[in-house]
Amino acid sequence: MENKNRTRRNRRKGKKSIFKKILISFLVIAILIVGAGVTVAWKVYSDVESSTKEMYTESNHEQKRVEPVAVDKGEEPFSVLLMGIDTGDLGRDYQGRSDTMMVMTINPNTESTTIVSIPRDTYTEIIGRGTMDKINHAYAFGGTDMALNTVQNLFDIPIDYFVSVNMEGLQQIIDAVGGVDLTPQKTFNQGGYSFVEGQPMHMDGNMALEYSRMRKIDSDYGRQERQRQVVETTIKKMASIESIVNYQGVLNSLSNNMQTNMSFDDMVDAFTKYNSAVSSVSQEQLSGTGRKQGGVYYEFIPEEEVQRISDLLKSELEL
Repeated sequence: MENKNRTRRNRRKGKKSIFKKILISFLVIAILIVGAGVTVAWKVYSDVESSTKEMYTESNHEQKRVEPVAVDKGEEPFSVLLMGIDTGDLGRDYQGRSDTMMVMTINPNTESTTIVSIPRDTYTEIIGRGTMDKINHAYAFGGTDMALNTVQNLFDIPIDYFVSVNMEGLQQIIDAVGGVDLTPQKTFNQGGYSFVEGQPMHMDGNMALEYSRMRKIDSDYGRQERQRQVVETTIKKMASIESIVNYQGVLNSLSNNMQTNMSFDDMVDAFTKYNSAVSSVSQEQLSGTGRKQGGVYYEFIPEEEVQRISDLLKSELEL
């Protein structure tokens, strides 16, 4: 009888020992997985921080706010000037002009984002130069600061941040995210590619650049609409799982071709605390009439149209 009891006790101890070994094994595996995850997360965080430091550029443009926007609180609307610089496009290597200019406002209270496109030939005062000229020449004359001051003056609003990308860089960024899916609104041929109205197409960087470059079929306004389409689709693709997996290639293309005065902390705050505002995006176009003056083509914007856009932006910025 005693032997039987001893045998039962040994069996129970054996089962407990097995269960204990299995539990310990699971715990070890779990710790290793968590540890690996933390390591990977830290590596991604470090890479992103390092890349944003390479992109960061101080801005010395005129500050039109009494106090800077506190994006870390996630409560105040802010503005960004998006510029596509033609340096790097078609082999160019000079200062370049801001052939693409968009003012973006992000409002966390209304959970909305507004993007206003500015025609590159807009006739306006170039602040810091004292002349009237095409707005895209501001960047060529005085770089980012002159472009920022000129846009601020045009709409009488503060521009809090800027993001500039050279055109060659846009091509590399699109390639880094694996291309973009776009549906042309017009049928045309450009740069050896055929684009068909209403037919969805997967485009690599070069194809997307050619698509956004065309302006002969429907003027510069059609070109700006295609540019907005490419930019918005690329931004959404950058936030996809596929791009996150290939984050290293995306970061390399951004750090080599993009400049901004948003710090790493600003970017983190904007992404985490203003995320809901990006879900609703509205597009606006500053419109005028094109004609030549002194043998040079300009886009003349009526005062009431400038005021309309100014009022809209001020409303979005709660000014």
